Amino acid sequence: MAKPKSTAEPSILSRVRLRPLLPEERPRFDQLLQERHYLHSCRLGGKSLRYVAELEGQWSALIALNAPALHLKSRENRIGWTSPQRARRLGFVVNNSRFLLLHERGTYPNLASRILALCLKRLNADWLQAWGEPVLLVESFVDESAYRGTCCRACCFEAVGATAGFGRNSRNFYLEHGQPKQLYLRELRKNGLKLLKQSRLPKELARHEKLAGVPCPLRAPVLGSLLENFRTLEDPRRGHGLRHRQAFVLAAATVAMLMGAGGYQTMKDTCVKLTQRQLKALGARMNPKTRRYAPPSDSTFFRVLNGVDAEAFDQIVGRWMVAQEVSALEALAVDGKVVRGSGRGEAKALQLLSAVSHRLHLTVAQEPIEEKSNEIPALQPLLRKLPATGSLITADAMHCQQKSARFVTQELGGDYIFGLKG
Repeated sequence: MAKPKSTAEPSILSRVRLRPLLPEERPRFDQLLQERHYLHSCRLGGKSLRYVAELEGQWSALIALNAPALHLKSRENRIGWTSPQRARRLGFVVNNSRFLLLHERGTYPNLASRILALCLKRLNADWLQAWGEPVLLVESFVDESAYRGTCCRACCFEAVGATAGFGRNSRNFYLEHGQPKQLYLRELRKNGLKLLKQSRLPKELARHEKLAGVPCPLRAPVLGSLLENFRTLEDPRRGHGLRHRQAFVLAAATVAMLMGAGGYQTMKDTCVKLTQRQLKALGARMNPKTRRYAPPSDSTFFRVLNGVDAEAFDQIVGRWMVAQEVSALEALAVDGKVVRGSGRGEAKALQLLSAVSHRLHLTVAQEPIEEKSNEIPALQPLLRKLPATGSLITADAMHCQQKSARFVTQELGGDYIFGLKG
């Protein structure tokens, strides 16, 4: 087909139509990918969508999108999310795995970017309808030894780094293929990258988060030390037939929360994935019938956690985390928050001043703020709970006080970064 004149280009691009692939068209779609796409494969992993672009009733391009890659160092670095966040929110990312232009390159200038833009415009609605999940981010791989990625850049994709050059050979085995590709990312929703790494998602997105957490990275001896810390707490439960000891339930709940669990059911689902050795180290009792260790149920987590001293629990977890990684206290962020749901009726909502490890992104200590007071008097008792000698303390402008600064530098021997206003 002859290359049209440039004056006809806008008219041609406006006549391009993109639609989902019909079921009866699947054989032709797959055959074209196998024959003409450089990967010579039509296999897609996980959830997927397929589109056809038409010009004057004729197929002009094929696009296929599917579930994202499980692990990409450059993607994880660009987003900045934690491993538990990635495990829960990877479903918000979609991979543009196939894009085949059926015309010779250069025949229709800007046709590829036009088709890709049409796809991105309707992708979120189509994916939500097909799979019940919204899309925040689209990823695409470009083999820069053969292509320049011009189409991706024209549609506002950002090059974030090259892959390591490995491909999945089986479920947990990868082979080096020696062809690293450039990874491109494109936000499908404004501030999509920021949303993926923030601590809490908006309500309309939070309900789509996965319940499963990441595999537990802690070894049995470390889990055993956590169990010993919880043995010091008295169990308020009474009566016979208690299947799980309190120390075991609290240790299991702590591990589940560190792995990203945010509710009782999620704690149970997360602990089900622990190995038998890990459950034994946490203090589980063996079932005499099955000869296996079992995690607590969601109702057991509910009963035990609602009966324990919250402050004592918090202190034990904080001390244990510090013992595992002393560097967790090298830099601490201090901030006050209102506990959601604590202000019932005429009661004033509970306010807590928290110390969060910059390194671990986890709360290591909390101090309640007295009624008719503010965060300033709670700073010293909060930091005294921790071996924070020599730490860097960061806080907002409320703590920019001589007394607070003197306490950090002279009593703790540390440094501070306080905000300023006015």
